[in-house]
Amino acid sequence: MSFALTNAPAFFMYMMNSVFMKELDKISKCAFWLKEVSFLGHILFEKGVAVDPSKVKDVLNWKQPETVTEIRSFLGLAGYYRRFIKDFSKTAKPMTSLTKKNVKYVWSSNCGEAFQTLKKLLTSAPVLAQPDVTKPFDVYCDASGNVLGCVLMQEGRVIAYASRQLRKHEANYPTHDLELATVVHALKIWRHYLLGNTCHIYTDHKSLKYILTQPELNMRQLRPPDGESYMFEMDEIEMPIEQHAELYSLIIKPTIKDQIIAAQKQDKGVAHIRDEINERKKACFRLDEEGILWFKNRLVVPKDMELRKKILDEAHTSMFTMHPGSNKMYQDLKQKFWWTHMKREIAKYVSECDECQRVKADHLKPAGMLQPLAVPAWKWEDIYMDFIVGLPLTQKGYDSIWVIIDRFTRSAHFILLQVALRTKLIRSSAYHPQTSGQVKRVNQILEGMLRACALTYSTKWDECLPLAEFAYNNSYQKSLEMAPFEALYGRRCRTPLNWSEPGEHVMFGPDLVTQAEEQVKFIHSNLKRAQSRQQSYYDRRRRPLAFEEGDHVYLQVSLMKGVHRFGVKGKLAPRYVGPFKITERCGSVAYRLELPPHLAVVHDVFHVSQLKKCLRFNEVIIPKKRQHGNKRNSCKQNIRV
Repeated sequence: MSFALTNAPAFFMYMMNSVFMKELDKISKCAFWLKEVSFLGHILFEKGVAVDPSKVKDVLNWKQPETVTEIRSFLGLAGYYRRFIKDFSKTAKPMTSLTKKNVKYVWSSNCGEAFQTLKKLLTSAPVLAQPDVTKPFDVYCDASGNVLGCVLMQEGRVIAYASRQLRKHEANYPTHDLELATVVHALKIWRHYLLGNTCHIYTDHKSLKYILTQPELNMRQLRPPDGESYMFEMDEIEMPIEQHAELYSLIIKPTIKDQIIAAQKQDKGVAHIRDEINERKKACFRLDEEGILWFKNRLVVPKDMELRKKILDEAHTSMFTMHPGSNKMYQDLKQKFWWTHMKREIAKYVSECDECQRVKADHLKPAGMLQPLAVPAWKWEDIYMDFIVGLPLTQKGYDSIWVIIDRFTRSAHFILLQVALRTKLIRSSAYHPQTSGQVKRVNQILEGMLRACALTYSTKWDECLPLAEFAYNNSYQKSLEMAPFEALYGRRCRTPLNWSEPGEHVMFGPDLVTQAEEQVKFIHSNLKRAQSRQQSYYDRRRRPLAFEEGDHVYLQVSLMKGVHRFGVKGKLAPRYVGPFKITERCGSVAYRLELPPHLAVVHDVFHVSQLKKCLRFNEVIIPKKRQHGNKRNSCKQNIRV
């Protein structure tokens, strides 16, 4: 592999592991029944995680820095243990200020004090607790005039400290936005702990309690992408003053899985199934180590109509799903959930959805013999492109969408700006959207999503476009028997309703390549089978029709507008114009016509469903002499009109 490629280091590491595979497992390198282990500068034992004293000696023996490079080296080494040091950024600020550009190096008494303080804090670093993802987390946030600080705790024990200095533009933030920035910073750096778990966030800024009910937010409050996924699920509750004076908490609601587990404990039907499992009467049901009831590998949802409605709402009306149909919704939910008459309830729910009834179109089968295109051999080898234009103009100046679809995996990208690419353009038949029916269908789905989003969330359509793309690529496709995201990347995308269980198998190297090749074969066979099924159903309503080069045909103009109707409008407009000569047969059902100059703006390839054979065509031969009315023209050649 060539140098300078982004994946070269990973590939070289894989090759080294393959070469030295026999050397990786050695009994001499193993140690058993240890009460504590040293790992990457940390000591792991039953009480938690501590700093390795042998590594701290290097920091304690560090001489006073004399250059900016030495300061950076010291802060880099000490910063490795910053999770053990409270207010690390605040303590180290006198030293970090010397590392900025255009700052003269002057070692002051404040720098010396900070240097010695960091050494002292490292020697007295506390023992941090090990996180337990089954229990709620507590995050304490605070902002001062110079730094942002936060602490991650669980059951009164510290798991980690975090802090950072304010950026230059953040120094102008009001107090409200600084406190909110601290919350966002904590959610970002501890995302792997907090996402999907119950979490209490404490702040001493009372006005943050109104962030969820504030009618208008400024751009700084709307911008944080990492905090946004949390803000949608936060509720504000006031803590008792005797427990934490003047503190308010933003608590993330329990996940759907947690609510189902809690409901199972109170449901009589679930208790009855548990008894039958103990008596070995229910082979399809099982109880895991925590006593949670499963139907095969699907979580059993008890007969709690409010809880079931919450699951259906999340799978249908949330910004991650965008109102899918009943079949797609059932295929998505059945991966993780089970309850009796589940498919029937989903169909009833979708049929009664007000937004769907107002924005979904009735789909009728188009006319014409179906000619399936060849299935591509690989992902993104063959694509469809189309444009959705005429949308309401947004504040950023957008009024159209560029839709790009992979014919193989059905993956779609919705782009607001057009980019010049070196591609080979294959134009479809004029005024026959069925030629590129796949992209037209996606356009219809996208427009329905944007209508539903505008109706439900009252927001601008360009802000919903990334979520619409996510919802489409993560929805079940019948022709693929999976979602486009899974077809493209080989795994299901994680959502609030599709989580990853600890210990799930992850493949690397040759196994990953083998799986990708098998999946491509599986998708290829599914697409061929879907094409065969669609063609069989489609052709029952059509008759075959073919023309030869040189034939003359009439052209249907009901789909054309303006000058193409030759100035006649309304019910008296002609249905066909022509006749025109067929100059080329483009495939099985498309023909190129010899159009007059005034129709040069029209693409000259048409589908057979728009053509009607001219049964009688009389050529009118006009002498060229008579046409020009000029006797001086000695040419006796006739012209054909």
